[in-house]
Amino acid sequence: MGTFESAEVVRTKEGRQYHIGAGPRDVASTILLCGDPARAHRVATYLTDTAKPITHREYVTITGKYRGHPVTVMATGMGPDNTEIAVVELAQLAPACTLIRIGSSGGLMQGIEIGSLVISTGAVRLENTSAAYVIDGYPAVAHIEVTLALMEAANRLGVKTTTGLTATAPGFYAPQARKVPGFPVRDPELPERLDAMKVVNFEMESSVLFTLGHLCGARAGTVCAVVNNRHQNRFISEEEMHTAEQRCIEVGLGAVEILAAMDARRGRAPIWLPSMGL
Repeated sequence: MGTFESAEVVRTKEGRQYHIGAGPRDVASTILLCGDPARAHRVATYLTDTAKPITHREYVTITGKYRGHPVTVMATGMGPDNTEIAVVELAQLAPACTLIRIGSSGGLMQGIEIGSLVISTGAVRLENTSAAYVIDGYPAVAHIEVTLALMEAANRLGVKTTTGLTATAPGFYAPQARKVPGFPVRDPELPERLDAMKVVNFEMESSVLFTLGHLCGARAGTVCAVVNNRHQNRFISEEEMHTAEQRCIEVGLGAVEILAAMDARRGRAPIWLPSMGL
C-alpha cells in the first residue's frame, strides 16, 4: 500500500493562512482570543492605531496597540475545533506568541457568582480535538506567567475572580449535560461529578488552547466570565452580561501590559520570577 505525504499548513499565494485569512504582518505576538465577533470589535475600541479588520469565514482579526503594546484580538467562533485551527495558523504567523482567551463560561461549583470571572490554571480535556495531538492522560495546563498576569490584572482592577480548573466540553447541550426534549444525554451526572472534583467552570475552548500552546511554545491562558450557574440553573441578565464582558476584556488587556513588564524584567532568563518585580 502507498503512503500519504503530510502536508504543511495551507496558505494562499499571498502567504495568508487558509482559514483565518491573516498574513505574516497582520498579527502581533500577543493575541486575545474570544468566540463572539462582536466581542472582538468591542476589544478593538480599547486599542489605538488599529488596522482594518480581517474577516474570513467566522474568524475576525483586528490588530492595534494597547497603551503602546502591540496586540491582536481574534474572534474564533465557538468550540475546540475552531480553536485548533486558530492556534495552529496563528503559530505560523507569530511563533512563540502569547494567547489569552477572554471568554464566557458556566459555573460548576457552589458559590461561583454570576458575573464574576474565572482564571483557569488548567483544563479537563473532555473534548477530543486535542486527542489528535497527545495521549489521553496529557495535562492541559495554562502558562504560569499568563495565569499570574491575569490574577494581578484582576487584583489591580478590584475584579472578583476564582482561580482553578476548567472543564472543556466539545459542545453546549448534551456535552455539558443540558437536558433538551428529544435529545438524550449520555452522561446526565457530569456537572455533579465535576463539581465533586473541584472543577470550577465549564466552557468549550481552553483545553485545546493550553495543549496546543504548550506544544508550539506559546504562552496560553484563559479568563472567563461566569454567565450561568448550574446549581441555580440561572443565566445572566443582559445588563449583567455587558458588565461581566467588560471586566473580562479589561482583565485580559491588563494582563497584556503586565506580561510586557514581566518580559522586560526577566531579560534573558527563561521565566519571570516574583523576585524580579514588576
